[in-house]
Amino acid sequence: MLSPEDFDVACKPKPLGNFSANASRSEIYDFYQEELKRRETNKNDISHLAHAVKMMERAVVQNIYGDITDDFLYFEDPADEFRGEKGTLLPLWKFQYDKAKGLSVTALCWSTEYNDLFAVGLGSYGYTHEDRGGMLLFYTRKMHTYPEFIFNTDSGVMCIDIHKQLSDLVAVGLNNGCVAVYSLLEKSKQPIYKSTASSGKHKGPVMQVKWQEDHLDSNHNFISVSADGQVGSWTLREHELVFTDIIKLPAMDKVPDDLKDVIATAGTSLDSHKQYDWFFLVASQSGMIYKGFKYISSTFLEAYDAHFLMSVQCVRWNPIYSNVFISCGLDWMVKIWDERIKSPVFTFDLGADVTDVAWAPYSSTVFAAITTDRKVHVFDLSVNKYEALCQQIVVSRKKRPVKIEFNPVHPIIIVGDDRGHVISLKLSPNLRKKPKDKKGQELQSGPEVEIAKMEQLLSLVR
Repeated sequence: MLSPEDFDVACKPKPLGNFSANASRSEIYDFYQEELKRRETNKNDISHLAHAVKMMERAVVQNIYGDITDDFLYFEDPADEFRGEKGTLLPLWKFQYDKAKGLSVTALCWSTEYNDLFAVGLGSYGYTHEDRGGMLLFYTRKMHTYPEFIFNTDSGVMCIDIHKQLSDLVAVGLNNGCVAVYSLLEKSKQPIYKSTASSGKHKGPVMQVKWQEDHLDSNHNFISVSADGQVGSWTLREHELVFTDIIKLPAMDKVPDDLKDVIATAGTSLDSHKQYDWFFLVASQSGMIYKGFKYISSTFLEAYDAHFLMSVQCVRWNPIYSNVFISCGLDWMVKIWDERIKSPVFTFDLGADVTDVAWAPYSSTVFAAITTDRKVHVFDLSVNKYEALCQQIVVSRKKRPVKIEFNPVHPIIIVGDDRGHVISLKLSPNLRKKPKDKKGQELQSGPEVEIAKMEQLLSLVR
């Protein structure tokens, strides 16, 4: 018996014909132009399809998590009635991007224009870690399962700051000493400005960037501090990013005189004054905090011996009472300062290294700090001047919280950890009580009330 492979099939041959044509250079050019138009049309179709898919994904996420998305403002803990002064942190959303595995959260920043949008910087801490690049991600609470915007960076991101008025502009400091500016309005994933060795760059990781008020010629600008000890200013001109030295941190006392210009005191944090941004505070790895003036490069205006030769991890001006600032360090301490006094007006020992601290934007007396024992500590000085109203573990044993930020409008904090994850938490009612008058009636919130609260506290310690 024959196998199927042994059968032959006969068919009529295809008709033959002659074909001839001329292919001139102009015809070839026209053909390629048509092909490029066709491909561009297909690309636009895919782009529209991607936008539709994104909207569908957002709708699905909001349907699944709609109870939190719609009701988080009314999400409360009735048990606060029985806690006295104490409060708790209520879990909301988790933000995680799978491709960020192996990176740590190095920076968090909320948009002040769109209060449900925040940026996350991802990179690596420490000089011993290999710089494998980083990421700049943007999330919204309406779409917490996937970033709204993703930018990959060739060096780890160390710090970020979103422009207060132009929220599409984001200044970024990188581990390799460069700074960059990204625009959310640009289709390109590359920065619209980036420093280079020829145009100016830091010699160490850029630890903090802060936008400033525009110059008289309307050019945008920001300042930075680096591990090389240099504080610099960056101006966005039409086609370039212009760098100007402001001042350098003084060398530590134990450094020999002949090496003081060689061995830098590393800068760790920087913040601009909330009313007059030409004043700034810069913190150092030596435990000192310096107050500087943007237009004086010869010397600092003031120096504060803050954290006993241990690195100052963060320094921030109070957003409401402009004479007060807060600092935290690896000496386990959080300290509150009146800029007119050389010693702290309040000191709190949190029992572990303090990696970050943040003021609440709605209160002059509320702040939160995070420690390496995985806790968030929330204080309200107008309620209790001696201890936290909340000390709560917020991450698992394998993680360490490193960054914290308050939402500019809602009583929400976000906490980033060393595994690249971000969680959001809501302050329970006891952690956001409004001040009361002598009759026990709640006062209307506002700058005047908040300034009076801090004035009263300072009067007790002056």
